[in-house]
Amino acid sequence: MKVKDCMSQGVCYCNTNDSVSKAAKLMCENHVGCIPVCDDNECVVGVLTDRDIILRTVACDKDANQTPVTQIMTSSVCCCNSDTDVEEATKMMSDLQIRRIPVLENDKIVGILTLGDLANEQNVSGKQVSDTVECICNKHNNKNAE
Repeated sequence: MKVKDCMSQGVCYCNTNDSVSKAAKLMCENHVGCIPVCDDNECVVGVLTDRDIILRTVACDKDANQTPVTQIMTSSVCCCNSDTDVEEATKMMSDLQIRRIPVLENDKIVGILTLGDLANEQNVSGKQVSDTVECICNKHNNKNAE
């Protein structure tokens, strides 16, 4: 199975010049905890999570209306193509401890693959999803122990 068969399509994203406040409102309106950050050509240059907003804006007393998303986003982004095999995508998620992967076609954002997408897909085994979640959690716990 390919990522395009189970990814969320029509993903919302913010632009590099958007404020943290604007991105947070977009996340709220779309009921998502993560949003890709794209340049003017719809190429992914980063991701912004609700956790990033809390830890890198609120906790640091930054003004969310004045702070651009580029100051707090994660710029090292793991992406996959829509034709990537789901097995390969879940391995990336496990290895890199990520719960979401922006999906690209011709270097432009076309969707996002989340653990929820995998869990809701009948053609993805529950074991594959639970193994991915377990691997993410175990690696996270191991990092905290170091």
